[in-house]
Order: sequence, then C-alpha cells, then structure tokens
Amino acid sequence: MRLELAGQDFRETGPHVLVLDLCLHLIRRDHGTRLANQRARLLVAAPHRAGGQAQFVDLPMPPDLDDGPAPVYGWALHNLHQPLTVDQLAHQAGMLRRTLIRRFHADTGRPPMRWLLDARLGLARELLESSDLTVEAVARRCGLGTPANFRTLFKAHVGVPPRAYRETFNSAPLRKA
Repeated sequence: MRLELAGQDFRETGPHVLVLDLCLHLIRRDHGTRLANQRARLLVAAPHRAGGQAQFVDLPMPPDLDDGPAPVYGWALHNLHQPLTVDQLAHQAGMLRRTLIRRFHADTGRPPMRWLLDARLGLARELLESSDLTVEAVARRCGLGTPANFRTLFKAHVGVPPRAYRETFNSAPLRKA
C-alpha cells in the first residue's frame, strides 16, 4: 500500500501501520516534533521506522514523594552535567550513604548511580530530539564524559547510536556548540 501526502511518501506493508505513520506525520506537522515523538513512544512506533524498540520507552522520572530523599532527585536532575557521586547525593539528602542507597532502591527500583545514568540518558535523548547540538555538546551537558563514552553508553542502553536516534526523532541540522 502506498500513500503520498504533501510530497512525503508513506509506504508500509499493512494499512494499519500506514495509518499510524500518517497520524504521526499530521501530529508532527500541526503540533511539532516533540509531541509526535511522545505519541510514537506511547504507540511503540518509530516516527520514521528505524531502530529497535528500546529507543521508544520513556525513562522513569523521579518518584513523587513528600519525604526522605525526594528533594535530591530534583537536585540531581539539575546537576546532571556535574560528576555526581553517591556520597554527594547522600549529603544533599541529609542521609547516610547506605540509607540513601536503600531508599533509592525502594523508590525507583534501582541503585542511585543507575538512576543517574538513566536520567542522563533521558536528558541526552531529549537534547538529541529537540536541539541541533553536536554529540560532544550533548555529552557535556548530560555529564556522560567524552563523545566516545557517550556514544558507547547511548548505543548500549538505547539500542541505536546517537546519530541514528537523532535522524529518527529530529530533523534539525547539526551545529557547532
């Protein structure tokens, strides 16, 4: 089956997927790339049909808590560009290191450093989707070290290299940062 709309060719093996592709195109055109990407993730559908499904699963956000280490989640999210440690997080939360680790496990199901990595990768995905920053600038802003380290971590956890991810979710041209 084939459909052409506004100069864009929509081809797929079945009519159901064709309709999803068309809907995502209309959302992108009328409401922007960011909303289209969010909807594609909800559907576990690629906006442009590339890569594996791991790239479409939103990373968990910090839990909505009123006590314990709750303020440290926001603090950490605002300081992702810094080299954060468990000891820094514990100090910021006003807890002992072991207590913080237990609370992170209870609240998020992950150890603190894994939660930080997921948060950094989530920010990287957002920047790749919504900006034209270079891979080097994204790595710097997310606290993921060198561009090579960033590429390795991104591919291992998201399933595709940063460049392929950007090509799937963002059509903005690259610029120097």
